[in-house]
Amino acid sequence: MSEALAAALAAEHAAIYAYGPIGVRLRGAAADQARSAEAAHRSRRDALVLLLTEGGGPVPAAAPAYALPFPVTDEASALRLAVEIEERTAAVWRAALPATEGPPRTRAVDGLTDAAVRATRWRKAAGVTPATVPFPGRPT
Repeated sequence: MSEALAAALAAEHAAIYAYGPIGVRLRGAAADQARSAEAAHRSRRDALVLLLTEGGGPVPAAAPAYALPFPVTDEASALRLAVEIEERTAAVWRAALPATEGPPRTRAVDGLTDAAVRATRWRKAAGVTPATVPFPGRPT
C-alpha cells in the first residue's frame, strides 16, 4: 500500500511543478482554474506526506525539476499540458486502487475522481472533444 501511495505522492509533486509553466501562459478564468488545480494538488500532497509519515513508509521528496513532455510556449500548449498532467495523475491514483483498502482506498478514489474532473475541465477549455473519457486513468 505505501508503495502505491508513494507513487501517488510523486505524481502530485510532478503535477504541482507542471502548474508553474501552465499558469504563466493562461489568463482570466483559465488562470484561476490553474491556481485552483495547483492548490488541490498541494493539499493532496500535504495529506499524503502526513499519511506516509505516520505510516512509517517512504516519503518521496519532490525533485528539484521535472522534464515536461513538450515545451509550454502559449495558451494552447499550457492547456494541453494541463490535460496530460491530470490524466497522468489519474492513472497513478487508479493504479493505487488495487493496492489499498479502507481510508487509503477512499483517498485513491478521491484522487482519481478529482484528477479526472480537472482533466475534463481542461479538455473543455482547450476545445477538445469529447471532453470526457470512458475510463479515467486507464491507458488508451
